[in-house]
This record gives sequence, structure tokens and C-alpha cells, in this order.
Amino acid sequence: MATNTHIEWTQMTWNPVTGCTKVSQGCKHCYAERMSKRLRAMGNDRYRNGFRVTLHDDLIDLPRRWRQPKLVFVNSMSDLFHADVPLQFIQRVFATMAACPQHTFQVLTKRSDRLREIANHLPWPGNVWMGVSVEDEAATHRIVDLQAVPAQVRFLSVEPLIGPLEQLPLAGIHWVIVGGESGPGARPMKAEWVEAVHRQCQDADVAFFFKQWGGVRKDRTGRELHGRTYDEMPVLLPRPRVPHQLAMV
Repeated sequence: MATNTHIEWTQMTWNPVTGCTKVSQGCKHCYAERMSKRLRAMGNDRYRNGFRVTLHDDLIDLPRRWRQPKLVFVNSMSDLFHADVPLQFIQRVFATMAACPQHTFQVLTKRSDRLREIANHLPWPGNVWMGVSVEDEAATHRIVDLQAVPAQVRFLSVEPLIGPLEQLPLAGIHWVIVGGESGPGARPMKAEWVEAVHRQCQDADVAFFFKQWGGVRKDRTGRELHGRTYDEMPVLLPRPRVPHQLAMV
């Protein structure tokens, strides 16, 4: 199961695992949970278990079939480092990514403790970008775990940003994505929170990507900051060709 996506910082998604459980305040209005319920109601067999963690063994090798280079968000509908995903399964996913150097894979987790624990049991080729979600001050411990992982590109998804982040430890971090929560019940994001993160990225020379202001109708709030869009991406060579709006800086 791979699909093109409207997520601004990637091209497509690949979901060898679906389903998850909530671990922090950033999970409160999980878009993947809402989507999985919708897909199950539509009769999509991949979501027959709803939002329970489900392994899709037949999808592990899917990227090997793609000839053209892709920028791929891994497990947009789950968390690869969930406790219910066996190490052997994670290793097979990483083996596929290592075997497909033409693609760039973006892996994102909230379970940084497990990521750090098993990192030495995984290959870390240059085409695997590893990130953690950091929605507020209580989640910044995940950054410390990420900094211990030998990925060539380490990134933060500061989305949904639901509280101030005044002192981000950005040593060894190459990319920061910032976005407000969207959809039903979306919690507001203050402009000064975004400004603080942007300023810290500038000071640390870290690529900054502003995804959205969010809100119940994110199409109305847009994604401009300072009257422009910020689409900065981490620099890593070699890398795949990407659309103009995802051009490297």
C-alpha cells in the first residue's frame, strides 16, 4: 500500500504497518486514527482491524518495484517503532530501504526510547532519514534519543505544535518541520511559538519547513510565514530528484 500524498514535505507514503496507540498529547486528535475508521467503513481490507496495529508482510518489498526515485514517508498510518512491531519486522523494512538507494525514506516516531534501544540492530544507509515528533516541552526528551541514532539525516516534526519550545537541543539535527493541528477540535498554535522555533533553526543553521497554520479549515489559514513559504530541506548527496516545490536548499 503506497499512495501519492498531499503532505507538503514528501511525495508518497508507504505503510507496511497500520494502526497505533496514543502515547502523548500530540496524539489526541490523530488524523491516522480518523482516516483508518473511514477506510474501514469503506471496506478497505487493510483496515479490517480498525486502528489496531497490523503488519502487512506483503508490502515490505513494495519499494523495490519503483524505478523512479521517490521521497517516501514511511508509516504515515502507524509508528514503525511501536512495541507491537517485532524487531525482525523492523529489520526487514530497513533492509528494503537499504536495498533501494534510489529512494529517500522518511521515518518518524514518537517512540524514541525504543528507537534508541534497537538502533544498533538496524542498518543506517544515507537514504534513511530518521525523525521524532515533538509537540511540546514534555516531548523534547525524544530529541536526545534521536541524537544518539546514527542516521545521516535526523529531523523533528514539530506538529501539532501545541506549546512553546524555547530551548530545542538542535545539535546533530538537520531539519525541523513545524505545523499547527488541523481538523475537528484542532488546538490553536500561537505565532510566537512558530517564531521561536524558526529563530532557533536560523541560529543553529538547521533547515526549516513550515507546513501549515492548521485549524479546523487549514485551507483557509494557509502556510505562509513572514509573507512567504518555507520549504527548506536537509542537504544530502546523492539524493533523488524531487518536485520543484521540494527543491533542496
